[in-house]
Amino acid sequence: MGISVVGMDSLSERAAMMREALQKSQTITDNVVSILGSFDSRLSALETAMRPTQIRTHAIRKAHENIDKSLKSAEIILAQFDLSRQAETKILKGPHEDLEGYLGAIDQLRNNIRYFSSSKNFRSSDGVLNQANTLLAKAISKLEDEFKQRLNSYSKPIDPDCLFDGLPNALRPSSGSPGNQGDAGGRGTSHNHSEHQNSDLETAVYTPCTLVPPRIMPLLHDLSQQMVRAGHQQQLLRIYKTFTSPPTALHMDSPTSDNNPSQENGSLPDLLTECMVDMKCEGCVNAVKNKLQTINGVKSVEVDLSNQVKKVCKLGVEKLSKDDVQKMQWEVLEAKIGNWIHFMRIAVKLLFSGERKVCDQMFEGFDSLSDQCFAEVTASSVSVILSFGEAIARSKRSPEKLFVLLDMYEIMRELHSEIETIFKGKACTEIRESAFGLTKRLAQTAQETFGDFEEAVEKDVTKTAVLDGTVHPLTSYVINYVKFLFDYQSTLNQLFQEFENADGTNSQLASVTMRIMQALQTNLDGKSKQYKDPSLTHLFLMNNIHYMVRSVRRSEAKDLLGDDWVQRHRRIVQQYANQYKRNAWQKILQCLSVQGLTSSGGGSAVGDGGNSSGVSRALVKDRFKIFNIQFEELHQRQSQWTVPDTELRESLRLAVAEVLLPAYRSFLKRFGPLVENGKNPQKYI
Repeated sequence: MGISVVGMDSLSERAAMMREALQKSQTITDNVVSILGSFDSRLSALETAMRPTQIRTHAIRKAHENIDKSLKSAEIILAQFDLSRQAETKILKGPHEDLEGYLGAIDQLRNNIRYFSSSKNFRSSDGVLNQANTLLAKAISKLEDEFKQRLNSYSKPIDPDCLFDGLPNALRPSSGSPGNQGDAGGRGTSHNHSEHQNSDLETAVYTPCTLVPPRIMPLLHDLSQQMVRAGHQQQLLRIYKTFTSPPTALHMDSPTSDNNPSQENGSLPDLLTECMVDMKCEGCVNAVKNKLQTINGVKSVEVDLSNQVKKVCKLGVEKLSKDDVQKMQWEVLEAKIGNWIHFMRIAVKLLFSGERKVCDQMFEGFDSLSDQCFAEVTASSVSVILSFGEAIARSKRSPEKLFVLLDMYEIMRELHSEIETIFKGKACTEIRESAFGLTKRLAQTAQETFGDFEEAVEKDVTKTAVLDGTVHPLTSYVINYVKFLFDYQSTLNQLFQEFENADGTNSQLASVTMRIMQALQTNLDGKSKQYKDPSLTHLFLMNNIHYMVRSVRRSEAKDLLGDDWVQRHRRIVQQYANQYKRNAWQKILQCLSVQGLTSSGGGSAVGDGGNSSGVSRALVKDRFKIFNIQFEELHQRQSQWTVPDTELRESLRLAVAEVLLPAYRSFLKRFGPLVENGKNPQKYI
């Protein structure tokens, strides 16, 4: 119990101590709060006192920042002015000495213009811009002059020798003169046509000449780019057309001959070559001129005595109308068509492709401008080339034109993909459509000419008489025509496929060929009726049908027409041979018959108990006499007839001999003694 009282006292003391400590702490806290309250009043007064100073300090700092910005802006503006002065110095010097530096100065001037255009706060920006734009206009004007000068210096008519070097060997001149295009150049003649050769030409490598030196092209590209950026597209087009129209490698000459009024709009661009002649005498120079004019393929020679340069036009295609075509002799027209085919390859594969390359490189990055420029530069030349083809396609149809039409159609098909590639873009649409339109027109005219030929064969009414019954000219003409057709199998199949919904195989060509052959037979049947002698009629038909069969067997037509056609017509030949033999020799064989030789009284009769028992000697002599007379007449008449084929002629002779000789020998053996024992037997035997 005592322990509990002591513990309670201890706790009471401690509680009292804690109460005293808390009171002291509260007193301290109150004092601190009082002190802090006085600090807050002092700080507030201090802040109020310092605020004007802070405001002045901030204003000073902002002023310094503005000064820095102004200095930097001034430095930039001064730098722009400095750059402008540098650009101006280079521009005023002109582009001749340092074209790349000149172009760089124009770029810098444009950057300055953009800078001052965006710096409207600069008080003098309008004046600076006016001055800069004026300088830029002068720079672009000088740039145009430089573009003209460069283009004029490096865009010269191409040397024909360089041009021909770009052709495959098969198309290069064979005689050393560019006027002679070699055998392949004359593909206008059907005799020289070969589908194998044509295929080789399609896959041959053509090497276009360099129209503009590669080292110059980047500069021309930069010049044109600056002009485009300045909005001078039209000036650029005009300059390019002026110095490269027609295509860079071509030279357009207006015709001076009064004999060619149809060329008033210009002839196809002629290739020029120049040669220096070291002569001072005008007479000597003219002598050289006269000699040059005699060279095959040289069209004209221009003489410039001031510098002794001779310009020789070596290659060209005239612009003809369909009336000109009608008036022209076929041989001349055929040669011109051959030249046209040759020049089409040169124009598309070498000249136009080279010009397209120049345009694409010069105007790289501006496709529409490149297309437009190329279209305007080449339009006149293409028009002249295609107009020649149009004149041929629209001229009066005739059988001999079919093969040159097919040749022209082939070259247009061959060049189709290249024309599509070279004359790409919207600007060249009209040119592409004109070229493809000519292809279709040539195909249509060729197809119609083919149809005309079939009809002409059947309705041919020429009165050409074949007195000896040999092969008629119409037959040889038609057969040769058909032979030449087989040189164009793929082309004809393409035509049939395009116009008659054919399957592209040879079936359509076989059908047409059979119809032509049947038309020829029908016509020959009509012509055979002109003969009064039936034997000659059958001989004529035999010769002509045999010629058809033999020609088919020896050509590609055999595979197309088939063995059935050959065998069927061989039987027809045999039928006509039999009919000839029967009609020609039946009457004379009747003289060797025993019928009518029995004596019916009067005259002498021999009864020797032999085979001639009861036969009148007078009748036998008469038979021999009639046989001799008829044989002589037949010999004289048929000696004027012809069987041109050696095998057929020999076969026919054997067939006649197999009938005539046994009959004569039998008659002679049986009745010869009656004549031999009488007077003058040599008159009868």
